[in-house]
Amino acid sequence: MAAKGRRFSPKLHDSSRMDNYITPATALGRLLRRALCAVALCLPCSLWAQQATYYASATGEKGAALKTALAHIVSDHTVRSYANLWVDFRETDCRPDGKVWDMYSCITNFTFGDDQAGNFKAEGDKYNREHSFPKSWWGGSSGIPAYTDLFHLYPTDGYVNGMRGNLPFGEVKSATKQSAKGFSKVGPSAIAGYGGTVFEPADEYKGDFARTYFYMATAYESSFAGWAESEGGIMLAGNAWPGFKAWALDMLLQWAEDDPVSDKERDRNEAVYGIQHNRNPYIDYPGLEQYVWGECQNVPFDAAEYKDPATIVGIDGPVAVPSGADAPVYDLQGRRIRRQHHAGIRIENGKKVTD
Repeated sequence: MAAKGRRFSPKLHDSSRMDNYITPATALGRLLRRALCAVALCLPCSLWAQQATYYASATGEKGAALKTALAHIVSDHTVRSYANLWVDFRETDCRPDGKVWDMYSCITNFTFGDDQAGNFKAEGDKYNREHSFPKSWWGGSSGIPAYTDLFHLYPTDGYVNGMRGNLPFGEVKSATKQSAKGFSKVGPSAIAGYGGTVFEPADEYKGDFARTYFYMATAYESSFAGWAESEGGIMLAGNAWPGFKAWALDMLLQWAEDDPVSDKERDRNEAVYGIQHNRNPYIDYPGLEQYVWGECQNVPFDAAEYKDPATIVGIDGPVAVPSGADAPVYDLQGRRIRRQHHAGIRIENGKKVTD
């Protein structure tokens, strides 16, 4: 389903170019992100101080320069072997029930180790190592850090992973293929600016994948221009900044806004940090993408006294609220739950869990 309402331009915010309405998802997402930002400020002082120290060298930067400053901080990390990932996933992608946290399927109950790799014929058979940012986009080389970077590698159902292949993320007009219960879909793009075939993840993980791509554009800033020369050119712009083509950037910014940072992402960020010794700044600072690409490009970043964009920009227009069964539903963290309920996933204590 195509996201409606206002989308952000990769250029500086120009109110004359914006629509007058924003979606309920965007409006509520902003309100709840304000609350979450306030909660973050209540973290133990030692943890907040460590985070502020980690990003201190980026303080005062904005826009493209901020992304470059962040790249200098997060690009250097401990590189894992491809085999290490099977063990790493037990720390980074473990559901509360101890099963594999699969973001491509809502019916899997994989056991770590027992169900990894191997042959599969249907959804739910095996899980594998998914490069959510397809490795073919940089030519498939296993000799670069991105090949095993946990910030874009996830354990996912092998069958659905194969259904995606190397397709770009997007939103479909109508599904030509889909995983069980329509959780993930493949079909023609509904996003203006690209009309090819795309893979649409579930709504509740769109923000996760958007922040994954923001991390990739930052950590691998020096490589992004070259990656656009291959299949990555569908989404990538062939430059260091903005890095993404307009259609892709607008979509990712909208996904990040509609699906704010969750406890799942925070927990995963900490787990990856314990393994790779680097972090995803777009998780640590909710809304940071607006400082780099969006409405806050003229606002200097402050690692110690971060201001969430929602508190700077505010909700600056009337909200078009749908009625009846079309009204979206949100959990208490501001994460949009699919309008069609998918049995097997629910929100419990601020986390997505599987029955």
